[in-house]
Amino acid sequence: MERNAARYMILNYMLNHESVFKAELARELNLSMPTVLSNISDLIGKGVAEEGEEAKSTGGRRARSVSLRKSFCHSIGVNITANHVGMVLVNLGGEVVFQERIRESFRPGVPYLSRLSELVTKFCQEEAKEKNVLGIGISLPGIVNEKEKHLVKSHALQVENYSLKMMEQWMPLPVHFENDATGAMLAEDPRLSDNAVYLSLNHTLGGAVRMDGRLFGGDNRRAGEFGHMILRPGGKKCYCGKQGCADAYCSAAVLTQNGSESLENFMKKAGQDESAGKIWREYLENLAMLISNIRMFFDTDIILGGEVGGYLTDYMAELGEKILQYNLFDRDISYLRNCYYKKEASAAGAAKYFFRRFIEQF
Repeated sequence: MERNAARYMILNYMLNHESVFKAELARELNLSMPTVLSNISDLIGKGVAEEGEEAKSTGGRRARSVSLRKSFCHSIGVNITANHVGMVLVNLGGEVVFQERIRESFRPGVPYLSRLSELVTKFCQEEAKEKNVLGIGISLPGIVNEKEKHLVKSHALQVENYSLKMMEQWMPLPVHFENDATGAMLAEDPRLSDNAVYLSLNHTLGGAVRMDGRLFGGDNRRAGEFGHMILRPGGKKCYCGKQGCADAYCSAAVLTQNGSESLENFMKKAGQDESAGKIWREYLENLAMLISNIRMFFDTDIILGGEVGGYLTDYMAELGEKILQYNLFDRDISYLRNCYYKKEASAAGAAKYFFRRFIEQF
């Protein structure tokens, strides 16, 4: 095997594991020990990797773990929503070193791009000063064609056929664009099995699908658009024009009265105010139905993410009871998982693109 191919395999494995042992790399990647030792020595010498703790002794010389040196490089993630810009600085270990969220309404045109450039440039100068920053990953709600630098459609941003090329030109570093739900799935990557569904419970409802270890976008990049599955035939009207879509029942907009109040304020009221409590219980009922449908279709782990996902940790027992009423095949909800990143998951996932590109080119 060529040295570069072996090095890529090792780096890719280490990117998805906090720390590893050399024998583990040889076993899991089917590489010879001399190949592993040679590559690890080279990576340590170049400052990309570092030795860690010693393993427990079983007799003989104790092995040391190795890991990527988290501070070797960083990337920046930017999440654009209708009303906010979220920014994160992520290190090579996938850790969010710093994050900031600023209220800034999206609007097509140069003034917004100028303001976005100002915010991102300031963030780079203040939080990433003297760091090796590889690039900027930008996540947006909607169907993103990254190859053509094109936002095909975004209800949340109220644009269609929107070119992202000018946005790219306003940024101070190389840029990669990503759908927000896909970005959030990528942020969870090291903690996933080969098959999983990410349910993005934001102002609009979306998701992403991982199959056989790879993101599945479908023929038209619409895989994971769970918001437009019919949940209640003939029910509430959805922004897409249909009736009964899941988005009309399970998006964060249901709880925030379409953004007129913050989700944080609603969640505070849900445990105290009778009216808000009723809305929340109805929301959980509809969410349980949606989750049950997704589980029957994909039969995989389901990650609850997005704005609402960050609040669901304290309601898993109640949600689980409702799900089991709809799903008679599962005896528990062990397949249901809370998101790892409570905030700015989309930005973190978009930022991690540059780490994957880094190991491909290193």
